[in-house]
Amino acid sequence: MKQLLMASLMGSAIALATSAMAADMDMQALEKAARAEGAVNSVGMPDTWANWKDTWVDLEKMYGLKHMDTDMSSAQEIAKFAAEKDNATADIGDVGAAFGPIAVQQGVTQAYKPSTWEQIPAWAKDTDGHWMLAYTGSIAFIVNKQLVKDIPHSWADLKKGTYKVSAGDVSTAAQAVNGVLAAAIAMGGDESNVKPAL
Repeated sequence: MKQLLMASLMGSAIALATSAMAADMDMQALEKAARAEGAVNSVGMPDTWANWKDTWVDLEKMYGLKHMDTDMSSAQEIAKFAAEKDNATADIGDVGAAFGPIAVQQGVTQAYKPSTWEQIPAWAKDTDGHWMLAYTGSIAFIVNKQLVKDIPHSWADLKKGTYKVSAGDVSTAAQAVNGVLAAAIAMGGDESNVKPAL
């Protein structure tokens, strides 16, 4: 029986739970329950993202936990959790920063404060433990140097060139939204005016 633990921000810290667990359980009880369940089913946490591969390898070595992921955007994860509610098929999800509060509003999170809770700055976590930032990223250009000879080094360079640019789907992915916002700010826009980015 799976119980949704939390939808987390920008790749949240791993935390495993079953419906019998409470946030104040000690690590031994948490480990025992995780071993009994034997698996972690995640969404939006594939091996190729944020070094999750090594995390899953470590969890298997340390606790005998198998892992399966279904890659999804942040919006798709929240929709899945909302649709499944108490019959959740996933234990944990990794969503972008903008989607944590949305997940809380949708009622698809379960509060949990890991043993390192006090080390997380207040700006990087929900007061009640519904989400926390585990890592952040930087906007960067990824260029195929075999195809692109005139490599852009700034948004201005990108605007002057004849490049094919892919930002992703801004309606579902935080990283796509952040890319467009970064371009807007670089080109004189802001959060309320993204037209310069377009």
